[in-house]
Amino acid sequence: MRILSLECASVSASAALTDDDKLLGESFLATALKHSRTLMPMTEALLSVSETPISSVDLFAVTVGPGSFTGVRIGVAATKGMADAAGKPCFPVSALEAAAYPFLEGCETVCAVMDARCMQVYTALFQNGERRTPDEALTIEALGERLGQIPGQILLVGDGTELVYKTLQEKLGERLMTAPAQLRLPRASSVAFLARAHMARGEAPVEATKLSPVYLRLPQAQRELNKKTKQKEQTV
Repeated sequence: MRILSLECASVSASAALTDDDKLLGESFLATALKHSRTLMPMTEALLSVSETPISSVDLFAVTVGPGSFTGVRIGVAATKGMADAAGKPCFPVSALEAAAYPFLEGCETVCAVMDARCMQVYTALFQNGERRTPDEALTIEALGERLGQIPGQILLVGDGTELVYKTLQEKLGERLMTAPAQLRLPRASSVAFLARAHMARGEAPVEATKLSPVYLRLPQAQRELNKKTKQKEQTV
């Protein structure tokens, strides 16, 4: 199965092309440029240099969150557009699971964390290669309480790694480790291999029109609006 996968829920953006268990090509950028400027050009370049017509892609996979609201929307919209035009299905993948994927076989406990601002993180826990918690939005303090109950070493991955490590290192000591900086961010190749693994376990892809982002919190603009509305109601 040939899969074109995208990832831009984090601070980086990447696109990958796989064929069954083979990685045919991958582009990855972690720059200050917005995903709206980088994602489609790198995807088009990937298809071009690999001489792959988009009509030959069997499945489109993408991280649908949690993560950057804008990044998630861009990735989902781009995937829906390509899949709908090609008449092919899509597979939604957790950005946290994609970040953890390269380490699932070699580490007993992997904690994926993505910065959700205001001392909160999006997080999920994986042990012995299996998911142990759903994707959640937690304060770093609450995450520290959870990790404190887990024996053994814990590997942090994701764009929230440095923030969580600095905040919790004193509490958890040497048990808390960080993935190498160049390997912390989720990659599109992991998205493709996860989609294939989930489908092998019987999970079905979705039609392009049914692909949608997964938000664990309301966007900041909506939260601010809700706050102002509540304050206005209290003064009436």
